[in-house]
Amino acid sequence: PGLTEDKLWKAKQTYDSAFHPDTGEKMFILGRMAFQVPGNMTITGCLLTFYKSAPAVIFWQWFNQSFNAIVNYTNRSGDAPISPTRLGVSYVLATAGAVTSALAINKQVTRFPPVVGRLVPYAAVAVANCINIPCMRSAELSNGIDVLDDNGEKLGKSVRTARVAIAQVTISRVLMASPGMVLPPFLMDALERRGILARYPWISAPLQVVLCGLFLTFTTPMCCALFPQTSSIAFSKLEKDLQAKILEKRGRDLPPPAYVYYNKGL
Repeated sequence: PGLTEDKLWKAKQTYDSAFHPDTGEKMFILGRMAFQVPGNMTITGCLLTFYKSAPAVIFWQWFNQSFNAIVNYTNRSGDAPISPTRLGVSYVLATAGAVTSALAINKQVTRFPPVVGRLVPYAAVAVANCINIPCMRSAELSNGIDVLDDNGEKLGKSVRTARVAIAQVTISRVLMASPGMVLPPFLMDALERRGILARYPWISAPLQVVLCGLFLTFTTPMCCALFPQTSSIAFSKLEKDLQAKILEKRGRDLPPPAYVYYNKGL
């Protein structure tokens, strides 16, 4: 009572940003998409600044992937519980893979121009996302995610749909990071060649943090919207046994649905 339509939409947006769509649980604040810009701009700026020494690479890649692991777990699809053991193994695999990738790429680019070295953090983050997201959502790859009819009724779990959902999220995350991790290195290389960084070395980190923040302000919502959070998949692309289960559940009188729906996560 007394609420305008605009206020109702505002309340819905606030609720949706803080509570998981499947479990209804309040999400950990550092894992919410609303925290992506302040969290990622700081970490990404430091990744781009401290990329030359192995200890710095190890620390910041570990820190970044630990943050990503929180985000990936918080925004997973489905409401099935994940055991602490599985979560721990997934975290170790994700962070170890990311750090190893960064060190390996760093070693290979020493013979290339300096600007290529500045792009190593982006290459490492892209590879790490391809490791981290499937690892932190490995339970979905094993057990599947819920598929729903157009009334929101659960029809069953699909592993094939889980693969599609995780691929969509991985693509979105890599694209989300791209402008902020690709364009600033070229600017910093130009400043370095002109001697500006030699005269004002202190500007490197804050400048890159601010630039990353500007890019992430736009790329975060754009890339999250690249694939709808509630996406659809053709009924014919589901596993045969799941198709049979759905047809049996609906009865012979009803035709199969053209599409089923799922929460892909973010």
